[in-house]
Amino acid sequence: MTHGDADNNGIPLPDLDGAGIETLGVRGGQRRSAELEHSEAIFATSSFVYNSAAQAAARFAGDEPGNIYSRFTNPTVATFEDRIAALEGGERAVATASGMAAILATMMGLLQQGDHIVCSRGVFGTTTVLLQKYMARFGVSTTFVDLTDLAEWQAAVRPETRMLFLETPSNPLGEIADMDALARLAHGNEALLVVDNCLCTPVLQRPFRHGADVVIHSATKYLDGQGRCVGGVVVGSESLMEEVHGVLRSAGPTMSPFNAWVFLKGLETLSLRMRAHSESALAIAQWLREQANVETVLYAGLPDHPQNELAQRQQSGGSGVVSFRLRGGREEAWRVIDALNLFSITANLGDTKSTVTHPATTTHGRLSDEDKVRGGITENLVRISVGLESRDDLIADLDQALSRT
Repeated sequence: MTHGDADNNGIPLPDLDGAGIETLGVRGGQRRSAELEHSEAIFATSSFVYNSAAQAAARFAGDEPGNIYSRFTNPTVATFEDRIAALEGGERAVATASGMAAILATMMGLLQQGDHIVCSRGVFGTTTVLLQKYMARFGVSTTFVDLTDLAEWQAAVRPETRMLFLETPSNPLGEIADMDALARLAHGNEALLVVDNCLCTPVLQRPFRHGADVVIHSATKYLDGQGRCVGGVVVGSESLMEEVHGVLRSAGPTMSPFNAWVFLKGLETLSLRMRAHSESALAIAQWLREQANVETVLYAGLPDHPQNELAQRQQSGGSGVVSFRLRGGREEAWRVIDALNLFSITANLGDTKSTVTHPATTTHGRLSDEDKVRGGITENLVRISVGLESRDDLIADLDQALSRT
C-alpha cells in the first residue's frame, strides 16, 4: 500500500510502507465497506450476489476479481489474511479452520505421491500423527530427525525430498532450529523450508528473514490470545499460496468470518501481549531453575541455555511457554499440576490465562512410547504457558504447588 491509495469509498488509506509491527497489527489489510465502519466488519454470508449472469461467469472463471463463495472468498477472512501476511512479511496468506488444517492444506497443496518430508521430532504430537499415519496413506513419506542436529537433517535428505518441516521454538521442549542453515540445505536440494512460527509469532520472530519459504500458525494460540476461537493460517509467496488456496476451494477447511474477526482483534494487541508473555516467562524460568525439586528448566531465553545465542540471533524475545522436568515421574508431575490454583489445566497455550499440561498424556499422548522417548516427552515433563496475570502471583502459586512434592 502506498501513499495516496484509497478504499472503495474514496477515503485515503494509511501509508504502511515500512510501518512497524505494532502499526501493521492494528491497521494492516483493513477494507471498509460502504458503511464506512472504523472497526472491521463481519461479513456473515455464505454467498455473494452478482449484477448479471455474465459477471457471475467471469467471477467463477477467474476473469474478474471479487467474492464468489465464503468457502474460499470472504472480505473479513481476506482482511485477516492480508494483515498476517503484512506482519510476517510474506506476499499472501491463506486462512484455515484450524492450525492442523493449515498444515494439512500446505502439504496437500505443495506435495504429491512419492514426495518425501524431513521433519523434526520436536513438533506438536498431532502433526506427527498426521505425517506418520495419514500422509503416508497417500504416498508421502516422512523421516523424523533431531531438530538441533544439522547432520541428521543432511543425512535424511533424499532426491525425492520436497519439504523440510519444523517448529522453532519447539513445543514443548523449547528447542531452537538454525533456520539459516536449514534454508541452505532445503534450497540446495530443491526443497521448501516450512516453519511453524506459533510460539513466537511475527512479533518475536520473522522466519522469512532466515530463508523460510512458508510460515504456518495455529491462530488458536497467540494470534487470538484469549482462547476464544480455533483457526490457522499459512503465509508464503503468491505462487505457493495459490496452490494452498486451491485446497481450500476444493476441500473446504475454511476459516469462518466470525473467527477471522476475532483474530483481527487479537492481532491489534499481539505485540503488547507477546512482550509481556516473554518477560514473565523468563522471570518464571529463572525462578524455577532455583527450585530443589525441579530437575531441568527448558527455556532458550535463559542465558546459560545451550541455544541461547542462536535464539538471540533469530528472535527478539523468548516465547511465553516454559517446560520443566521434576525430580520424579508422572505421579510427581500430576501432583504439582493438580495443586496449582492460577494455572488452568488445559492443553491450549497462548492465552491471557496461564495454563499447565502434562504433554506425555495430553498433547503428545497419541505418540508411541518409542517416539516419546526419542522426542524427549518424559513422564516428569510439565509445560506451562505463562499468561498475563501478575508474575508474582504465578510464582507464588508454583511455589505452593512445588512445596507439596
